[in-house]
Amino acid sequence: MGLTARIRTRDGWAVSHAVVTVADMTGAQVLRAEADAEGAVRDATPMEPGAYTVIVTAVGYAPAASSVIVTASRRAEVGSVTLARQGGTELPPPGPWTVDPVHSSVAAVAQHLGISSVHGRFTEFSGSIEIAPDDVTKSRVEAVIRAASIDTGNGMRDGHLKSPDFLDAERFPEITFRSTGLTATGSDRWTVHGELGMHGVVRPVDLDLAYLGTGPDPWGGTRAAFRATTELHREDFAMNYNQVLQAGIAAIGTTLKVELDIQAVQGESLPAA
Repeated sequence: MGLTARIRTRDGWAVSHAVVTVADMTGAQVLRAEADAEGAVRDATPMEPGAYTVIVTAVGYAPAASSVIVTASRRAEVGSVTLARQGGTELPPPGPWTVDPVHSSVAAVAQHLGISSVHGRFTEFSGSIEIAPDDVTKSRVEAVIRAASIDTGNGMRDGHLKSPDFLDAERFPEITFRSTGLTATGSDRWTVHGELGMHGVVRPVDLDLAYLGTGPDPWGGTRAAFRATTELHREDFAMNYNQVLQAGIAAIGTTLKVELDIQAVQGESLPAA
């Protein structure tokens, strides 16, 4: 075996699209090999004894370089190479992820009477995430929220929010989000560009996203956590109802602050209960 190496992220995940290039002391390339699905590089080409430079590259990651000495065995054992995500932000391993609604929340806050806030949440929703392996900006997110699941802790108010004055949940039972792109905005922040469908209207919406980390769960799976926020304006979605008090203050504000706390499980479906 001429060359062996294991390519990993800082979190220990395989970088399956990594490329290892080996150059001699004159800078001439003598070997090029690609990692497999497990992030392993195995190339049987024997190498001449001597000193070499090993460069590991992968789209979305900062390149890593090291030196290796090939002995009379004509093998280069590079060992484990850790790649850092460009911009310093690690991401979950690529592939499908499924939102776990039991351990997630979709909440919104609106101003009430100009002096306090009304907090609401949707209790029924589902979603999927696809982390692209080669170019993270091609990752995708889709979500569906049941409009009738709105809960503000007040039955009369919830009924009004489900009525044609607001969500009109009977005519438009689903609120949908479909991403259209992803942009890095800092070392630990992303913007998810997408289209939000609500009350029969589809509008572009950007989510300010933070990736909080990945780890094992007690049920043998792997979970990733995210937090996202955005602001919506009711009139953008044809929800123009407003009761104005004598002092000229709107009973319910027109701006909604949306807060998403999401846990996703690796795989195309949630584990059986």
